[in-house]
Amino acid sequence: MTKHIVQLPTPDGSLLLRELNHRIKNELTSAIYAVSAKAVQSDSVAVKAALLDVVDLLHQCADVHRALRMPDQGRLIDAARYLQQLCFSITKYRLDRLAIRVLFSADDLRLEGERCWKLGLIVSELLTNVARHAQFDGRHPELQVKLMLAGNVIKCGVSDNGSAPEPIRRGQGLTIIGEPASSLGGRVHTSCAAEGSSFLLAFPLTEAEQRAAAATHVVQLKRRKMRRPRRLQASRTEDLGAG
Repeated sequence: MTKHIVQLPTPDGSLLLRELNHRIKNELTSAIYAVSAKAVQSDSVAVKAALLDVVDLLHQCADVHRALRMPDQGRLIDAARYLQQLCFSITKYRLDRLAIRVLFSADDLRLEGERCWKLGLIVSELLTNVARHAQFDGRHPELQVKLMLAGNVIKCGVSDNGSAPEPIRRGQGLTIIGEPASSLGGRVHTSCAAEGSSFLLAFPLTEAEQRAAAATHVVQLKRRKMRRPRRLQASRTEDLGAG
């Protein structure tokens, strides 16, 4: 008898992540349907309203999960648009309920899909940390997210006007931030003071991203010649608001 051993391909990390994302999406969809059905079946107005609030919250959670999807590899992604949609989704899901105003600004630049996703992971974790730990002590809560291109270096800053209840310590959250930052070839600088906390991620562009940035710069120069100076905008700026 001859035995044949079939060697199955080992799935790479991106495939496993996509499978996990698919499972989470299905679980959220199932939860939404289940709670919606209970709301329809309930005869109590108060219970129905409470369950529908839960449905809305689950939809917002699903929107964050969808915004944080890993883009297709092998092509460049509009990082400003990707990050803007992610910040908008997190604002609706988590920050609006805390009345935290979010200001977003970004230079036009394109990143490789997986690198753009890692940037999104870092920003998502930073926004979540603000929602969990910042104490605003009567101040109007405000959070700023900035994505800037300085030469061949990307700088992404997240800052708030709240104070942390204790000095920043390296816990699981900062570990989650540090690992993708390191894989991007960058570092995260943190600052915590009574008037607010700030995080700055800096990492270099790849050669493909540098070529895309140079092409974008050429397009912007052409647009400047066609428009009046007062109408020029070198970056996207949005007030994502609160509520």
